Amino acid sequence: MLPIVIAGVAALAIMLIFLGLAGSAPVDPVQARLTQLGTMQAKNLEELELQQPFLERTLRPLASQLSGAVARVTSASFSERTEKRLALAGHPGNLRVGDWLGIKAIGAIVGAGVFFVGLGILGRNLTMGLGLGAVGLLLGYIVPEFWLGGRVKKRQHLILLQIPDALDLLTISVRAGLGFDGALGKVVEKLKGPLPDEFRRALAEIRVGKARREALRDIVARTEVPALTNFIGAIIQAEQLGVSISKVLQVQSEQLRIERRQRAEEQAAKAPIKMLFPLVGCIFPSLFIVILGPALILIMTNLG
Repeated sequence: MLPIVIAGVAALAIMLIFLGLAGSAPVDPVQARLTQLGTMQAKNLEELELQQPFLERTLRPLASQLSGAVARVTSASFSERTEKRLALAGHPGNLRVGDWLGIKAIGAIVGAGVFFVGLGILGRNLTMGLGLGAVGLLLGYIVPEFWLGGRVKKRQHLILLQIPDALDLLTISVRAGLGFDGALGKVVEKLKGPLPDEFRRALAEIRVGKARREALRDIVARTEVPALTNFIGAIIQAEQLGVSISKVLQVQSEQLRIERRQRAEEQAAKAPIKMLFPLVGCIFPSLFIVILGPALILIMTNLG
């Protein structure tokens, strides 16, 4: 009897195993591979997200959420003006209009909170805290504009300083036999800074089919540096009239060297006036103390 029971249990187990194997759906290798790739991609995206700076992972999403509320109360002209200023500043941190509006909103909230908590709640004067909170709100909204204006001026100054060297390299490259686009590529290769970055962007636009004159005019709109505007205007005019670009570059290079020398002389002429205030405010009082101090002590001793 016992062997029959054992044989029956073994037969039932074999039958159950067979039914389980037969009932399971066959695994599609393509679907399995896609599932594996999706898992790997999600993991890679998560790792890339974690590799970003903390401020990038926290402030940018918050700024994106707040920018929508700020954009609804701002005009289209304000957005266009902001986009132009960001372009003049070189889009620091890859900021766009939405990001910038969000940053201004965060600054306003932080400014209002600091003034209200620091001077209102801690000072136990709620009315004054509300008034100062409004002041902090306004300051927090305006202060980023001063920072952006400083970035614009700094970038324009760097471009102005780089123009003579870039133009000299352009002139040498063109006279050596390179075309104008090739000479721009040589400037991009040899120099670093905001001006070569603008030339690099213009070359990329030309390669994708944009007209050269349009790409150069866009540089003028993104920089607004008078010396660079005159140079690009001369290049466009020479291309339209069929004048030799080599001669135009040589004339422009000489003119820019003269202007650079004049700027240096102007700065040298301003130096004595700028040195006058530290001399009067810091050095002369110290000299008076050293020279007249012993005499004053002697006089006070004799009078005493």
